Order: sequence, then C-alpha cells, then structure tokens
Amino acid sequence: FQIKWNHDDVPYDGAVRVNPQLRFVDSRSLSARKIMVRIGVAVMGEACYKTEAEMYAPAELPDDIQTLCNTYPLRLPVEMGEKTFLIDVDLSAPIECERILSYTITPMLSEKRIAGDKVVIRGAAILHLLYRCSENRICATDLEVPISQYAQLENAYGTDATSDVQLAVTSLELDQTDDNQLRLKCGMVAQYMINDRILAAITEDAYSTKREIALMQEVLSFPAMLEQRTEMIPIHHQFPGICGDPVDVRVFSEFPRCARTGDRVILDLSAVLQVLYYAEDGSLQTANGRWDGNFQLDADPNCQFVVNVHPCQHMQVSAGTSDFNLIGKYQIQLNTTSVQGLMMVVGLEMGELTEINAIRPSLILCRPEGETLWSIAKRCGSTVVDIQRVNDLQAEPLDNRMLLIPVI
Repeated sequence: FQIKWNHDDVPYDGAVRVNPQLRFVDSRSLSARKIMVRIGVAVMGEACYKTEAEMYAPAELPDDIQTLCNTYPLRLPVEMGEKTFLIDVDLSAPIECERILSYTITPMLSEKRIAGDKVVIRGAAILHLLYRCSENRICATDLEVPISQYAQLENAYGTDATSDVQLAVTSLELDQTDDNQLRLKCGMVAQYMINDRILAAITEDAYSTKREIALMQEVLSFPAMLEQRTEMIPIHHQFPGICGDPVDVRVFSEFPRCARTGDRVILDLSAVLQVLYYAEDGSLQTANGRWDGNFQLDADPNCQFVVNVHPCQHMQVSAGTSDFNLIGKYQIQLNTTSVQGLMMVVGLEMGELTEINAIRPSLILCRPEGETLWSIAKRCGSTVVDIQRVNDLQAEPLDNRMLLIPVI
C-alpha cells in the first residue's frame, strides 16, 4: 500500500519522519479457495524543515548608550536524516521446527549516541517465529539478531548533543533450508534527529543617560526541545472463561490520544490483544481483547507533545483454572517542545546629546521586590556598573535593600 500526506506548510526541502503502527490483522474464509485478510495501519508523520533566524549584533555605540545583553542556552533540533541498511544472516532454527508458519521482526534500540560526526546505533532485531514442530503442534519462539550501525552526520557535535532515533522495517524475507537453517534478509531504516545546545546572545534593551533613543524590537521565535523521556506503562488484561495451553500473544498498539485539563496532559492509551492457544479439546483457538490505560503528566499550556509508540515489551500469558492473564509493558517516548520567544533589539535611533545638570543629586531608594538593577538604572538615569560600584555589589541585591543611586 501507499500513503500520501499533503501539507501546504512544509517546503519541498523538508524531511519527514514516519512511525507506522500495525493496528489489527484478521481474516475470514470467502470460499474453499479464498481467504480475505484485513490489515489496519496507523501512521504518524513528523515534518521538519530548516529555518533561519537573524541575530542582531549592535555596531560600535557611543559610551553613553547602555545595552542589556543576555546569553541563553537553547536546545534546538539542528540536523535530521536517515540511514538504510540490510541485515543478512544465517540462523539456526529450533531443533523441533518442521515448518515456519509465520514470522515478524521487531527492532529494539539499546544505545543511540553521538560520536563526533557520527550517530552510533546499537540494539537487536527480535525475530518472532510461529512454527509447526514434530509433534504437529504450533510453537512460538524468539531469535535475537544484533544491530550495530552508524550514520554519517553533516557536522561534528560535542557532548551536549543528543540523538533521537527511530527504527523501522522496510523489507523482510526468511527462507528455511533442508538442514534446518534460516536465511534472514531484513531491510531497515534508522531515522534520526540531532538536538544540540546553542548559546544565543540577545540584545534585549538599551537606553542612554544623555540623550533620547528610540528602540526597534522584534520577537525571536524558535522551537526549543524541553525534554525527551521514555515511559513504561504496565499492561494487565484478563481473558475470562478460557482454558487451555497458550501458544502465542500479539499486541497491536494504537497511538495515544491527548487531552488537556489546565496544567495537566492526559494520554489515553489502548491496544488490541490476541492470544493463540490450544483449547482443552486440542483444537487451536484465538481470543481477542482490548486494553485501555492512561498516563498523566504536568505540562505548561504552551508546550507541545510528540508521542511515539514503541513495541510492547515482556509480554507473557499465564493460564489459570478458568482464564488467561496477560502482563507486559506499553512503551511510549515523549518529546516535549515549545515555541519560545525572546524580545530582541534590532535597531535604535539616537537623538542629540543634551547637557546634564552637574548638581543633580544622587538618590537613595529601597529596591522594590523583584526589580532588577537594570530597570532601576534605566528609570533613575544611572548605570548598573555605577550602582554596583558605590554599593559594593557583585550581583543583584536582596529585595527591600537600601541603595545609593548615583545620577549621571
């Protein structure tokens, strides 16, 4: 199948990361020679494209112009790409395996780190086999294939940079030979996004003690990465009224639905569960169920979330006297971003110098709660340096402290 996604706001030089999820698989007989198979797939696409922001750096200014400059550490997405690779290995099938009935492969990441101009990816591909054994029974097992790859980056990065990597399967072939060997060919793609810490020097304000100036200001907006984290939510589901011997379990995760209530975000989680088992009469049966859960977190109303679902882990089914119990872990990755803005001076117009009254007295005032030395100096016609000098200050004073303000 092919999925097309149209979005007018994404330019042609943008890149898209795709996270597909298999939602369900079922089948039914149409005739003695035909079976209809239905497959449901959900796809989340994340489009990214490069933008540029101009940082204003004031030219050489007269000595009477005071400027407020601050440096902010920003964590921004700086590079995005993908690496395709092929796994081509020989494996030993289970000794009792007579015929492979079905197989799936699930990539699992254990390490994603940046080494200079490369992103290193390590993990394993879990090959899940459903096969018929010599006793004419259906069995299931997992085989682990190591993954070790690296992708070349456009730039070299330091220890502050982090990587966000998603693995997806693009092709899968498995052949069984007469000597009970398996030949696995699996195509994969690793899609990565690099986030790095950048120091942005911003000129936020300016004034003069000797002339009028007019400021031109603009808001500098940027998409900041606030947090990346992985959460494991326990899954527990009971299949009542079932007796027998469990053979296999499949979990089809759905993308979470987000709802906001004030400063909290509620993620509604769900998954379709399928168990293959032998009933007490020896017949092969299936049981379906649905698991629903939720996850809550505190979040600023201005934050945005990208929630990626990863394969469920540690799925186990145990048989009781009259039911099956399934336990496991539902895994999600939360990427929290926010479009933040900083007021930036982009230009100023200076008036003519004026004569200052030489006998203007200095001021003594009590620092209002929360007011900075900059705002006091600007309001009173002084400078931060002079206030610090006459009051023997190295940093912002305590609230309500008496300050001597030299007027220039």
